[in-house]
Amino acid sequence: MDLNTVTDIIRWPPNPPGAAWSVGDAWLAGGTWLFSEPQPSVHRLIDLTELDWPDLVVDAGGLQIGATCTVRKLHEYVPPDDWSAGSLLRTSCEAFLASFKVWNAATVGGNICMSLPAGPMTTMSVALEASYRLWAADGTERTVAARDFVTGDHRNVLRPGEILRSVYIPISALRNRYTFRRFTLTKLGRSTIFMVATQGPTTDGLMLTITAGTTHPVVLRFDTMPTAETLQDHIDAIAPESWFADPNGTPAHRRHLAKHYAEEIRTELGGL
Repeated sequence: MDLNTVTDIIRWPPNPPGAAWSVGDAWLAGGTWLFSEPQPSVHRLIDLTELDWPDLVVDAGGLQIGATCTVRKLHEYVPPDDWSAGSLLRTSCEAFLASFKVWNAATVGGNICMSLPAGPMTTMSVALEASYRLWAADGTERTVAARDFVTGDHRNVLRPGEILRSVYIPISALRNRYTFRRFTLTKLGRSTIFMVATQGPTTDGLMLTITAGTTHPVVLRFDTMPTAETLQDHIDAIAPESWFADPNGTPAHRRHLAKHYAEEIRTELGGL
């Protein structure tokens, strides 16, 4: 779609990219959402593609994913054999409601910063206990836990001119056991709920991440495997306003799915 309100494009952003940020600016990476509908408030695009940020960097501590890494490149990545949760990277890419054409352009950072309840890159990074590196317009940077970044439907903690630079997943999380449950109304439809559970290789605790069914990621942690009743009680305790409503499901439906899948997950990882 043509953006007929845009009057200027910065092809090579200054360092830091947000230094020249002003009202009416928008970051441009893949642009798959930006060009999908009218953007009347956008008057200038700041193109990030020329910054040549590395897509995927592995070090002793874990995996860094550049914000401009495309979904296609993440999906094609082959993790080391000892990363038990490494296949969640591919699984999360396959949770996109998008064609292969979108995969070739859509970026990991773009999906996270859109902050949609069903954003699978948010699901992935929260479940794998990632942190986000954010660059501010004044050149400073800060690190935010993935679980704290999205605050609601289309809402996050980014400040004006601030940008997501990279996602860092610690090696400890990549070596966890994991399982997931995802429900859609159609085979390739948008997620009504997407739940991921992880468990350390030498512990019987549980970390359960609930997304798509809630307006922001909900993380439930247990030092030991909870009883069925305890797990159900924790889901019941999620604030009513946190459950998401759209054509893919009502809050009541999504809560029901969360409780149903939670017990399946508890049984699977608990060996019950």
